Amino acid sequence: MFNKILIANRGEIALRVIRTCREMGIGTVAVYSKADEESLHVKFADEAVCIGPAPSSESYLKIPNIIAAAEITNADAIHPGYGFLSENAKFSKICDEHKIKFIGASADMISKMGDKATAKATMKAAGVPTIPGSDGLIKDFTQCKKLAKKVGYPVMLKATAGGGGKGMRAVWSEEDLQKAWDSARQEAKASFGNDGMYMEKLIEEPRHIEIQVVGDSFGKACHLSERDCSVQRRHQKLTEETPSPFMTDELREKMGKAAVKAAEYIKYEGAGTVEFLVDKHRNFYFMEMNTRIQVEHPITEQVIDNDLIAEQIKVAAGHRLSGKDYYPKLHSIECRINAEDPFNDFRPSPGVIQTLHTPGGHGVRLDTHVYGGYAIPPHYDSMIAKLITTAQTREEAINKMKRALDEFVIEGIKTTIPFHRQLMDHPDYVAGNYTTKFMEDFEMKQV
Repeated sequence: MFNKILIANRGEIALRVIRTCREMGIGTVAVYSKADEESLHVKFADEAVCIGPAPSSESYLKIPNIIAAAEITNADAIHPGYGFLSENAKFSKICDEHKIKFIGASADMISKMGDKATAKATMKAAGVPTIPGSDGLIKDFTQCKKLAKKVGYPVMLKATAGGGGKGMRAVWSEEDLQKAWDSARQEAKASFGNDGMYMEKLIEEPRHIEIQVVGDSFGKACHLSERDCSVQRRHQKLTEETPSPFMTDELREKMGKAAVKAAEYIKYEGAGTVEFLVDKHRNFYFMEMNTRIQVEHPITEQVIDNDLIAEQIKVAAGHRLSGKDYYPKLHSIECRINAEDPFNDFRPSPGVIQTLHTPGGHGVRLDTHVYGGYAIPPHYDSMIAKLITTAQTREEAINKMKRALDEFVIEGIKTTIPFHRQLMDHPDYVAGNYTTKFMEDFEMKQV
C-alpha cells in the first residue's frame, strides 16, 4: 500500500480523497493555487504545497509544478480526482517515468479511450453495441454529405477530442449540414486544437445511462450498476440517480455485461464509466468511456455500500478485485449545487458565502469544501457541493431531497438550490419520465 498520496485537484473531490486516505492510514499532500489558500482540502491534508497563481493553466494544469510537489514531499502516488489532469495521457506517462503511481488509467488507455473515434472502433471490435455512423474520422465535407445520406437524418456531428458539448452539432436536414460542419470544426479547433470530426445517427428521446466499472491489473473487471444522468443542461449534468427509473432487470443485466466486456477487452485498470445512450425502445449504444472517477460516484457508493475511492487506491496498489458485480439495494439521488443563478440563465455567481446552514439527518450526505465566510473564486468550475439523499424507494429519496433542499441555506451568492427544489416537484421528473432533452422545456417559476 502507498505511504503518501498527493491529490492533484481542489475543492470537494480533493477533500473526498483525503478522507478515504486518512481512513486507510495513508499520508496526504494537498496542492493549491494562491486563490485556494483558504480551501478546506488545504487545511485537512497532512501537507500542502502551493503550485502557482489562480489560473488553472498556471497551477492545477501545470504538470512540472505538480511533479515537483510530489517529489519534495516524497509522495509515492498521485490521485488526479476528476477534471483538470485526470484524463491527461501525458500526465499519466510522466508520473510513470518519475516512478510515481498514477491512480487512474495508463497513458495508452487514456489515449485509446479519450479519442472518441478510436474508442468507438475499439468497442465495435469488442462486440459492444455502438451508434451507427462513421468508421473513424471524416476526411472532408464530401464524405460527410454522403455519410449523412447513408445513415439517415437526423445526424450528430461530434469533435473527436470533444467534451462538455463543444464541437457537437445536431443536423436535421441536408440544407443545414454545411453550416453545422464548418461551425463544429471551428469550435473544436479553438477549444481542443483538433478539428477532427466523426458522425453518428442522432438518437431521439435518448436517456444518458452510464455503468460504473472497476478493473484490476490482472485483467479482471466488474460493474457496480448504473446511474441515470439524463437531466442535463448544455451537455452538463445537473442531477443523477441510481437505479435509473427507466431500467429493467433484463436491461441492467445486458448493459452491465457489455460494460464489463468493454473493460476487460481493453484490460482496463482503475475506476471508470462506460457511457451509453439508450433509446425509447431500450436499445443501448456505447457513447464514450470516462477513464476516471465521476462527479456522481457518491450515489453508487450509497446504494452498494462501498467506497469507490478506496477501490481505486487498492487496485492501483496491485490488489485483486473480488470480480463480483454489484446491484443497487437502495435508491439514491444527487443534486449538484452550483454557484449559479437559475433565474438568470444559470449565470455564474462567485462571491463570499455569508451564511451557511447545511442539511442533515438519516440518508442525507453532503460532499462540499465550502463554509461560512468562504470566498468562491471565479477561476474554476462553479460546483460548490453535492447533496445526496438515499432511501428504500425512489419516492422516499425524492421526498428526502425536498426536505434536505429546504434546510440548505446559502446566503451571499446565488445557487442552484431553487432549481433542484422545483425539479423535485416537476411531474415528469417525479414520474421518471425524462430524457436528455428535459431541460429544453423546463422553466423556472418565480417565487
